[in-house]
Amino acid sequence: MVGKPAQIGVLALQGAFESHIKTFSSIGERAIPVKNVDELMEIKKLVIPGGESTAISMLLEANDLRSPLIERLSQGMPVFGTCAGMIMLSSRLNSNNVDSLGIMDFDIDRNAWGRQVNSFTDKVKLSFDSKSFFNGIFIRAPKIKSVGSKVKIIAKYKTEPVMVSDGRHIACSFHPELGNDNRIHSYFMEKIND
Repeated sequence: MVGKPAQIGVLALQGAFESHIKTFSSIGERAIPVKNVDELMEIKKLVIPGGESTAISMLLEANDLRSPLIERLSQGMPVFGTCAGMIMLSSRLNSNNVDSLGIMDFDIDRNAWGRQVNSFTDKVKLSFDSKSFFNGIFIRAPKIKSVGSKVKIIAKYKTEPVMVSDGRHIACSFHPELGNDNRIHSYFMEKIND
């Protein structure tokens, strides 16, 4: 692993970035923390982790990363956003204190699954692997209100969409990096191409 060049970066300004790095390592992929423009330019794919969307939004500005990130995205760099990362990818967000990146055509409600005390774990059905359910961990999770015509629902909790893709990017309401199941990270590496 040490000699393998990193293709994946995990935005490491705030949130659960270390858990994503460990999950990628479990599937033989080297991921690096991204805190500055130089590190952003080294990678081919990016993860925006869960955490606090307001803080992530402000820290992108404070670290002069917003414009370079938008430029990389316009060049086609794939992104995987989980929880707060999902909020950052949304194109329609009703919030005064979060400036999302607006790269995926879906509407989101922050913290709509409940407050921290309402966190829960339950079975999520993946469209790309029907063999077994995924154990979804929902912590102050956002809810998808609507999706655009080019966005595909790739996972559901009961009847609710909780993971979507537009073919280049993935956004997920729950935290796949907090369990031992690496199928979603593998899907991002195998099916989402730059």
